[in-house]
Amino acid sequence: MAERFAGSVFGATGDDDLPSMGEIGLNSFAPYLMNRVMARWNTNITEELKDLDMTTAKMRALAVLSVSASMTINELSVFAVTEQSTMSRTVESLEDQGYIRRQPRPDDMRVRDVSITDKGRAAFDKVWPTMYRMLVQMFDGVDEDEYRAFLGTLQKILRNIRKHDM
Repeated sequence: MAERFAGSVFGATGDDDLPSMGEIGLNSFAPYLMNRVMARWNTNITEELKDLDMTTAKMRALAVLSVSASMTINELSVFAVTEQSTMSRTVESLEDQGYIRRQPRPDDMRVRDVSITDKGRAAFDKVWPTMYRMLVQMFDGVDEDEYRAFLGTLQKILRNIRKHDM
């Protein structure tokens, strides 16, 4: 494990000298800030997607499938950050719309791979400009070096907390 930085948040050496939430403050407590950012993103994207006749779960599934060949529903639920039961219903709906296809794996007929269709790619292509515009708006005033450092930090955090190898 990499060495932690020293400071008022992570400098404590034992349970007896932990800083309090008041000492850290909500605006210095990263999980709180990440939740606020993602809650706002999710609210904004949900509002924008209504006009495009798309749900957040469908958008996430199509986004993931637009950059991967195929995957199982379980894998898709991990990458799309959606409960497996919700993803199962979402995949069923996307298949009914002709946006994805499910096919048995040649080497294991019990496993079904999900992949995006041309119609699904076209549907995602309609959503992408909205997602990109919102991304640019979110990072207004953040320079490229800060953005790259931010991504690197998020990737380290994800490695520290993830349960899956994905």
